[in-house]
Amino acid sequence: MYKVFIVDDEPFIIEGLYDAVDWPKFNIEIVGNAENGKQALEKLQKIPVDILITDISMPVMTGLQLIAEARKMNPDLKVIILSGFDDFSYLKEAMQLGIENYLLKPINLKELEETLSSTIENINTTRERYTLNEYDISILRSNILYRWLTGRIEPEELAERASLLGLRLDQPYMMASVLRTQSAKLEQALVRLVENEENVLYLVDYDGDFVVIFTMDDPETEKPRAIRLLQEVREQCFGEEISISLGSIEALPVKQSDSYRHAKEAQEYFLVLQQPTYVDYVDIRERKEETSRSFSLHWPDYAKGIAARDKEKLFAKIDSDYEQLRNTPGIVPSVLQSFAVELIIRFKMELSDIQCSAAPDFVKHTLTRIMESVSIEDLITTVKEGIGDLVDSLNSDIKSPVIQQTLHHIHQYYNEDLSLKVLAGQYHIHPVYLGHLFHKETGESFTEYINRYRIEKAKELLRTTNLKVQEIAREVGYWETGYFYKQFKKYVGLSPREFKGLL
Repeated sequence: MYKVFIVDDEPFIIEGLYDAVDWPKFNIEIVGNAENGKQALEKLQKIPVDILITDISMPVMTGLQLIAEARKMNPDLKVIILSGFDDFSYLKEAMQLGIENYLLKPINLKELEETLSSTIENINTTRERYTLNEYDISILRSNILYRWLTGRIEPEELAERASLLGLRLDQPYMMASVLRTQSAKLEQALVRLVENEENVLYLVDYDGDFVVIFTMDDPETEKPRAIRLLQEVREQCFGEEISISLGSIEALPVKQSDSYRHAKEAQEYFLVLQQPTYVDYVDIRERKEETSRSFSLHWPDYAKGIAARDKEKLFAKIDSDYEQLRNTPGIVPSVLQSFAVELIIRFKMELSDIQCSAAPDFVKHTLTRIMESVSIEDLITTVKEGIGDLVDSLNSDIKSPVIQQTLHHIHQYYNEDLSLKVLAGQYHIHPVYLGHLFHKETGESFTEYINRYRIEKAKELLRTTNLKVQEIAREVGYWETGYFYKQFKKYVGLSPREFKGLL
């Protein structure tokens, strides 16, 4: 919703504006008010605002002074001026500052609503010109590239967005690389890489991994160069632990999803191999082919077991497959181990559709133990215990630490202005990833969860206090009463007053 702030030294004007306009109709919410310009400026330093509605003649600081100072903080701020008198000199100065309209008191409601409508159109027009800051561009770029890598964007939309964002995807080949790290330095290094290399792009995917895309004309010569560039990126991070995996080289415009999927799969083999500089899917494919020559993994039986959370069924399948492997002529220990590794990684790769935050730890701990197993019995026990722990985690719905922290923050500060951007900054992760993870683990979007939680708190206040509805709305984080009414009715099925009447 668009955010509006009202300033007037006459309280009844502010109250009248709250009640006279159907703000949600314009997709607007009132996020604050003040009775003089100085007070307003202090609040505007803390509250993001799209539209300022201000009286022109006020004590302490005039409306014109307020506009000039507020524009220093937000040059795109839209302003609507109110005035009790028609003074040309004031109007002339206001026009020089750039305003949407100059309305005389008593305010003509129809003229105000028409001004609000045209102001929203102006905001949308500005946004359609894509005057985005670097942060917004980064979010949009990650979203578009992720949809492209996963085959979830139509060619027409891709062409339009690629042109807008300057994404070069017109080479005949591409290779995806996945970089996984806890280092805060990596993104800065990737920004520099993209600035210097016109055929390199990067994004942050929904697992929080960095994905670097190399578009190529001649893979034979350009792949080695891509590897060198990735190693230089690691060096720029001053020894931070960064695992790099390479996907397959694929033809554009239709095979990019394969390269990304292969890079993600190769990433999981870092725990298996002996401290590699990078893991190349080409090598992993050879390893998988060697295993499949001895025994072919029949995945559907495992998929059914994990979907049903049925440990016994999964354990029976593991026993059956290893019994068959034992009796395969010429079988060697490395194949038994490789089958266990492939099985665990296949579980990890298939868990994207399951709300499971335990997957990373499940893979790390289980693969480490697989590599340390000294007998086939030990190997089978390790696989069973790893998969058993995974099923237990799915059944108990354990949430990841970052989501636990996010939920705790919401429950403690639900009446404040909350956003994914701010919380993601606190936890040093990408907001796109945080939003996806939040939805994955709670079943609701970030906004839906906050609204539902606030409404539950509002119901509690309606039951236990004599506060007015407008006061309760503000107590639970809604500055615009009309929007509070709308959300309350959405989640409760009744208006706040109707709900109060039933108590």
